[in-house]
Formats: sequence, C-alpha cells, structure tokens
Amino acid sequence: MASSSKAVATIALLLSLNIVFSTTVSANHYVPCPPPPKTPKHPPTPPAAATCPKDTLKLGVCANLLNDLVHLVVGTPPKTPCCSLIEGLVDLEAAVCLCTALKANVLGINLNVPISLSLLLNYCGKGVPAGFQCA
Repeated sequence: MASSSKAVATIALLLSLNIVFSTTVSANHYVPCPPPPKTPKHPPTPPAAATCPKDTLKLGVCANLLNDLVHLVVGTPPKTPCCSLIEGLVDLEAAVCLCTALKANVLGINLNVPISLSLLLNYCGKGVPAGFQCA
C-alpha cells in the first residue's frame, strides 16, 4: 500500500505542477484593454461665420461707383474711395461687407444684388468666393 500512496502522491504533485505551469503560461498571453480615448481639454470651436471688419455705413460711398458702372459712364470711374475701403480685405471679407451694404440698401439704389456684388468686387480687383451667396 505504501507504493500505492506514493503513486497517488506523485500523480497529485504532477497534476498540481501541471496546473501551476498552465496558469503561468496562460497568464503571459494577457492582452490589456486599450486606454480610453483622450478628450481634448478645450473642445474645438467651430469656425466663425465670416463677418465684415469695416463699418458698413462707410460703404455707402460705393453707391457712386456702382451707379457709374451700371450706367456705363464714359471713361473709367475712380476706384477710390470705395475700393480703398475693401483694399486690405480678403475676397470673402470684401464680399460679406459689400453684400451687407447691398442688402441693407445703404447704397440707396435698388439692384440685382448678386450682379452688383460681382460687378463691384471685380472692379476693385477682388473676386466672388466660390460658393458664396449673398442671401
């Protein structure tokens, strides 16, 4: 019987070692979960709508230029003071300024706004930005 209990003890020891080693090997294949995504400290602000950095009322001087352009005055109408007001602006800002002036009827004349806007911008060396609508 002694040899039978020795055999049982040996089998128990081998099974125990087998379980320990299997657990150790399995534990080495642990793959951690990915870290949660980092949230920015300050949420990104949406781009602001284009605004006119100039006083729209000052653009009333563009009425004379537009009137001369529409009524085909002989010769070249003077570009100042209207074009000098929008000179330092990018096309989008210039378009917004003139659009605001045209919509507010600061110029004092009833016009086809998209055509008038395009006419003034082109004459002053600016362009109507792609997709821009004076609404």
